[in-house]
Amino acid sequence: MTYRVGAYVVDTREEKLAQVIGHRGSHVQVRRPGGGLEWEVPAGALRLAMGEECAAFRALANSDRGAGCARCAELDAAWREACAAGERTSAAADALSRFRNHWRLDHAPR
Repeated sequence: MTYRVGAYVVDTREEKLAQVIGHRGSHVQVRRPGGGLEWEVPAGALRLAMGEECAAFRALANSDRGAGCARCAELDAAWREACAAGERTSAAADALSRFRNHWRLDHAPR
């Protein structure tokens, strides 16, 4: 199965929620939502995250650390627009990277 950049997946080897950031051969490059170290996973070791798993991350993203942040809304909209336009490569990856960097620098717990 091919996972699009930005999709929420679960690394079934450790049951870790991750977000797809790229592809390399038969492996998928992932990172914890909101940033952190990247790792590669064989595509067969991933599954799409269920609604409850995605909702848990969205609840964190919409918590008081990011609520009402105009920059978060702007960057999220840019990423969704790039994905909707079918730009699954550089434009979507760049938009997702900008969002993650903003989140990590301005909202992530320290």
